[in-house]
Amino acid sequence: MAELIKQIGQQIRILRKNRGLTQEQLGEMTQLPQSYVGSVERGEKNISLETLERLINALRISPAEVLGTVQLSEKEKMLDSLKVLLHNRSIKEIEIIYKLSKDVLAAFDAKKY
Repeated sequence: MAELIKQIGQQIRILRKNRGLTQEQLGEMTQLPQSYVGSVERGEKNISLETLERLINALRISPAEVLGTVQLSEKEKMLDSLKVLLHNRSIKEIEIIYKLSKDVLAAFDAKKY
């Protein structure tokens, strides 16, 4: 059980940092002290499901993102960061970014390093 607690804490830390949040900011969002958030991230606290749900909601993630992948690869971290960047954008802006991304990727594919 202790290993699972550490893994969940590591995931919360990664996802919090990807969102540019400090422990204090996440604590404010969840009404938890910064010291408590830090101890959760270090795997020192056996948190309740209610607390886990508060953290998941504040980070705007699904439970699977905390429980599924234990260690995010660099690629997964970047994809998560892109998701965070796009989250508050309008659908029109996302469509434009999507089309631009397709064009850039087509240029990469055509070049074939």
